[in-house]
Amino acid sequence: MSIAARDERGAERPAGANRGGRRRALGGRGLRARIVLGFAVGALLVSAVLVTTTWLLASGYLLDQRERSLTRQAFADANLLSNRLATAGTEVGEVVGELVPSGGADVVVRSGDSWYSSSLDVGARDVPADLLELVGQGSAGSVRVDTPAGPALLVGVPVPAAGIEFYELSPLTELQMVLRTLAAVLGAGALAATAAGAAFGAWASRRAVAPLEQVAGAATRIAGGELTTRLPPTDDPDLVAIVASFNSMVDALAARIERDARFVGDVSHELRSPLTGVVTSVEVLAARRAELSPRADQALALVERELGRFRRMLDDLLELARLDGAPPTDRAAPVSMTALVREVLAAGRRDAALLHGDPDEETVVTGDKNGLERAVRNLLDNADRHAGGPRAVHVERRDGAVLVCVDDAGPGVPVADRERVFERFARGQGAARGSLPGAGLGLAIVAETAARHGGSAWCTPLEGGARFVVSLPGGQR
Repeated sequence: MSIAARDERGAERPAGANRGGRRRALGGRGLRARIVLGFAVGALLVSAVLVTTTWLLASGYLLDQRERSLTRQAFADANLLSNRLATAGTEVGEVVGELVPSGGADVVVRSGDSWYSSSLDVGARDVPADLLELVGQGSAGSVRVDTPAGPALLVGVPVPAAGIEFYELSPLTELQMVLRTLAAVLGAGALAATAAGAAFGAWASRRAVAPLEQVAGAATRIAGGELTTRLPPTDDPDLVAIVASFNSMVDALAARIERDARFVGDVSHELRSPLTGVVTSVEVLAARRAELSPRADQALALVERELGRFRRMLDDLLELARLDGAPPTDRAAPVSMTALVREVLAAGRRDAALLHGDPDEETVVTGDKNGLERAVRNLLDNADRHAGGPRAVHVERRDGAVLVCVDDAGPGVPVADRERVFERFARGQGAARGSLPGAGLGLAIVAETAARHGGSAWCTPLEGGARFVVSLPGGQR
């Protein structure tokens, strides 16, 4: 059965309506989202490792190759400068000015305490002290430096034959652009691999969650009363045992429900015969009530009251047995709830002014008229027994549903009992069985009938009493 609660705005709704959202909020990401996230993170980590490794290896190799090439070029230019200076009468400044290194490199030459440069942009200030000391000791060396034009490689070569120190500054701008392009390509590849991993994860999650969705759908249909629902056979060896166990469980559940319903029905029917005999005997005694003593008359009145209660309980048990075994669409037809409530009020000799509702054509539902009539009558009888009678009955259409509300002027229903009162044989807290009128089955029939019609029933507080509500899916207007 479905019980209702109030949302933040105070409107009634079935209590189970917000449980799924609450579970999702508490449970965080769903299984499918976690699978997709896991595949995406895994692909990102793997691609990050591959990209980093590829970048380090490629950049190291390209830089090493470039340094070797520039170093060979610097030695070749130093040898050319030495050969030209070997000519008698040749000045270092003239040769340096005429020297044109390849690749846009600049040359700085130290001869004694004098410095010569092939460009005004470079000079002695661009030669680090460490490299200057190394070349001054007769060893060649190289160092990377940052210039206003970008990174560059400075190669120092001693030329003892000419008595000079040769320095060649070659730009690494082209190599830097190549490395940037390589980094962009690798980064794009990593993002593409991550997206591919997420897509594969989405596909894998659908495949992995599909059996769970089948089980969930079957469980939902079974909970709605479709006890013939079973999981389809599967060839997956990992799911064969689960499918077989689930179907066996449903078979056992359906058999037990059918057995319990049959037992209740059989007991109720078997009790009718002796009950009819007892009722007939009591009626015979009641016909000669004038001949009885006052004590005997009191005893007879007590027996009549208990027999009436017993008969109502049997009728309720038979109705519950019928509801347990009947399909959801049993004897469905268009029914106007406003007209039905009006008929029930008239049959019960209640004041028709209790009814406040929308026009008949606005409150049409599809269902079993007899079952709905009994549910409405049980709501009114409940108000009679526990609250001195109903003080108002409302029938209205709201948000596509038809609501039947019975307001009473009783003591109200405690919060802890608002769901429990719709259970079978429910009693108020602290009440002994038999201490309250009725058998505790009337509201259970109301809830079962509402659920059988795709609706719900609930109880809400009301100033000076309580309100019992039945919500049913509205038909086409």
